[in-house]
Amino acid sequence: MSLPVRRIFLCVGLGLLSGALFLLDWMLPIGATVEMLQVAVILLTLFLPGQGATLGLGLLTTVFIGLGCVLKFEAFVPPEALMERGLVLAGLWTAVAVVLRYKRVRQAQRESEAKAQAILETTVDGIITIDAGGIIESFNEAAENIFGYDAEEVIGQNVKVLMPPPYRDEHDEYLHSYHETGRKRIIGVGREVWGRRKDGSTFPMDLAVSEVELGDRTLFTGIVRDISERRRLEKEILEISEEERRRIGQDLHDGLGQMLTGIGLLSQDLARHLDDEDHERAEDMAEITDHVKEADQYARDLSHGLIPVDVEANGLTEALRRLSQNAVRMFGVECSFREVDTVLVHNSTVATHLYRIAQEAVSNAVRHGDADDIKVILASGDEQIRLQVRDNGTGFAPDVSDESGMGIHIMQYRARIIGGALEITSELGDGTVVTSTIPRSADVAVEDSPAPMPAKS
Repeated sequence: MSLPVRRIFLCVGLGLLSGALFLLDWMLPIGATVEMLQVAVILLTLFLPGQGATLGLGLLTTVFIGLGCVLKFEAFVPPEALMERGLVLAGLWTAVAVVLRYKRVRQAQRESEAKAQAILETTVDGIITIDAGGIIESFNEAAENIFGYDAEEVIGQNVKVLMPPPYRDEHDEYLHSYHETGRKRIIGVGREVWGRRKDGSTFPMDLAVSEVELGDRTLFTGIVRDISERRRLEKEILEISEEERRRIGQDLHDGLGQMLTGIGLLSQDLARHLDDEDHERAEDMAEITDHVKEADQYARDLSHGLIPVDVEANGLTEALRRLSQNAVRMFGVECSFREVDTVLVHNSTVATHLYRIAQEAVSNAVRHGDADDIKVILASGDEQIRLQVRDNGTGFAPDVSDESGMGIHIMQYRARIIGGALEITSELGDGTVVTSTIPRSADVAVEDSPAPMPAKS
């Protein structure tokens, strides 16, 4: 039906409705007319489309009531009747004004809901809403693509179904702690965490959580972005960097190291001959020999630092033991290594990053913390591998950022790139503890790693 035809039918319908109200006003007693007309107008205007129809009904009804007043009362109109008619018209236009306001609010609400729904459906980020108990209430299409679940499969379930260990085990405790103490760890702060897809594979994601109060209810909205591809590229860059370090370390060991070893042997032989001849420069030659030996040892230490981890599963343990020994020799501090249970790390990339974290922590303890006693601890559990570096240095205040360099940021980045987390606790005058924890699921060979689940089309 065309627009002009619909308008004609609407005008005819409004005329019939107003006429019906006029007949009611004419037939019913004055006392009942007021209430009946007000109720009728309120009910009718609620169902009229748009604001123009509502105003039209009000105007037509007003004209008919005025006409009825003139015809019915003729020359003499009692004051009570005029008051009744005034009340009818006041009630009529009050109803019209209320309905018009209601329709404007509902129209704005519908537009807002349509915009919000359009954003939810078109955004590339996953948007998940949970209640105060962690139960999923909404799950947009992007979240379906990211996690591999249909919305119907997860709505009504606890959000920890989307989390791998150990985050899954910690979630309920965190929510309980937040409700009890109000202390926030994730809410209002974007951070990188790990998610779990329907097929069981895990992936890194950026997560931002906000809290919304709706009456007596508390809802949490999480915005999720899959950063698997970004992490893969960053990991490739780090692997290229590590490969270059290994090449330099191998050149130091096989090139410069061998040359210094040869020079040391020649100078040692020459020093012995000069000493046998009681030459006046024999002591100088002996001193040169000692310096060459020190340079040779330093080059070997550098090469071991650049090639830290052997390919065997126990390579990390041996590398950390060498790291503690080198710290004693190079920095003149007490540095011990302890292994809790037998820790086997099969993924060389994971082992290398853990070694670099320990190396940076030891270096920071000596250079910035003035520590003279450092402990390196490597422990293994059923679900986690934990590396911890403790020192008795000066420490730093918790609210002081790392202004001295990128050391802490790089350690945090290395922990994230292998699927783990880094925690640094420190107090002024009470030393520093650096703890890196990774899930056992990260310790798999690169070729055995699960491939990312393709997005749903």
